[in-house]
Amino acid sequence: MISKMEHVAIIVTDIDRSIDFYTNLFGFRLRLRGKNPNREMAFLYLESQKDMEIELIRDIQPLDEYSKDGNVNHLAFTVEDIDKAILYYKEKGIEFLSGEPKPTLEGGRMILFRGPDEELLQFVERL
Repeated sequence: MISKMEHVAIIVTDIDRSIDFYTNLFGFRLRLRGKNPNREMAFLYLESQKDMEIELIRDIQPLDEYSKDGNVNHLAFTVEDIDKAILYYKEKGIEFLSGEPKPTLEGGRMILFRGPDEELLQFVERL
C-alpha cells in the first residue's frame, strides 16, 4: 500500500527564517508555499532527492506550547489510492483521526492516524 516516504513535518515559529535556513545553509529548494486558516506551510526538497521533502508548519494560532526537543509534527507516507489504503488499514486495526480524507494544498488528499506510541502519521494521495 505505501509507495514511499513522503515528508517529515517540522513545527516552526518563523517560516521565512526556516526557509532561509534550509535553503541557504543546506541547499534545499522551495517547491510549494501556502496557507489555510490555521497554518502556513512550505515544502522543501533537495535536487538529489526530490521525492522526500521537509514540510515546515507555522501554526497561525498555536494549539499548544511545543517542546524544544520535539518539534517534529508528523511522518507522511505516499499511497497510490487513499480510499483503498484506509479500508486496508482499518481492517488491520488503524483508527483514523477523521472520517474522510482532507484536501492538501496541491489538491490531493490526506488523512492522519496515530502509531503505537501516539506518534502522528499521515497518508498522502498526490494528484
